[in-house]
Amino acid sequence: MARLEASGLRRTLRDIDGPQGSSVIVNGKRMILLCSNDYLGLANHPLVKQAAIDAVSEYGFGAGASRLVSGNMEAHRMLEYRIARFKSTESALVFNSGYHANLGCITAIAGRDTAIFSDRLNHASIVDACLLSRAEVKRYPNRDVDSLERLLKKTRLKKRLIVTDGVFSMDGTIAPLPDIISLLERYNATLFIDDAHATGVLGASGRGTLEHFNISHQNIIQMGTLGKAFGSFGAFIAGDAVLIELLINKARPFIYTTALPPSVCAAASKAIDLVDSDPGLLMRLKERRKQLHDGLSGCGLDTMGSATPIIPILLKDARKTVEASCALMERGVFIQAIRPPTVPDGTSRLRATVTAGHSATEIDTVISAIKKVLSA
Repeated sequence: MARLEASGLRRTLRDIDGPQGSSVIVNGKRMILLCSNDYLGLANHPLVKQAAIDAVSEYGFGAGASRLVSGNMEAHRMLEYRIARFKSTESALVFNSGYHANLGCITAIAGRDTAIFSDRLNHASIVDACLLSRAEVKRYPNRDVDSLERLLKKTRLKKRLIVTDGVFSMDGTIAPLPDIISLLERYNATLFIDDAHATGVLGASGRGTLEHFNISHQNIIQMGTLGKAFGSFGAFIAGDAVLIELLINKARPFIYTTALPPSVCAAASKAIDLVDSDPGLLMRLKERRKQLHDGLSGCGLDTMGSATPIIPILLKDARKTVEASCALMERGVFIQAIRPPTVPDGTSRLRATVTAGHSATEIDTVISAIKKVLSA
């Protein structure tokens, strides 16, 4: 702990009062919130809340057991049906978190006979899943398809799994999926996409990175979360029916975990309905994202090539980044400092996330505060 403190890497918990929204109360002070993944502002939406309340009235709260024991309820099945429709897949399976979904799926489909090719900036849950799978793991530089192909050429294993984030959560950049897709047939590989930060965000109707690039391919497995753009909790794997049956039988985080509360599933289902019925949600998100990105870029700040509502401000030094975050809080703007080990040494940054719930006035206030803090 002393070493973490000395290097500016010690982490602490900060209490938030009130619901998630464009602003929250921190230490008794209201602040504009720019570090939530509630991209569409649905976490406190009245219809999402009412769906959860109605489900509690009908089903109670806890599911009571894992779904293979006595915890399989109508709310779970309805949510999975809704997800499969949303993602245009045969089937889907709900997990209790994105970490559970990545760990469960990758360890179920990969083993000692498998070569996994993983982007170096993939989420920590993917890194852990690859290690636990006992597969031969090859990591390629972030979004470097040429390096990926060189690794594919070298492997002798016939089972090949390419794993990538759809949107890289600390950079806000998008995986080069069209180029990766071109490798699937050539090298008889399957693609696993962690679409946690793209589901509900990218594409004309929020379907994610595949819709963003207008891609359809049978050798793709999609993971997505319900606790970000959908404002609920949990995650899912979407794919063909055989894959989902395999996961029900082999995915240990699914088999050995008490099922999500039905109220959580009902809230997520309602959120998906809202995304489908209100295109204004995505439109507002894109407008606010452009406003913030253009404002920061106009100040000469390095936003690291972000193309999504995740907009980093590269400051490099960990201690300087923490000091900037604290200074912004004094001005009523809450943006978290992101430091190693979450990001590589020398790449500490402020990670701003914009939502559909932010007003144009709030974004202008944020840009002004950042200008003053970082020019001081």
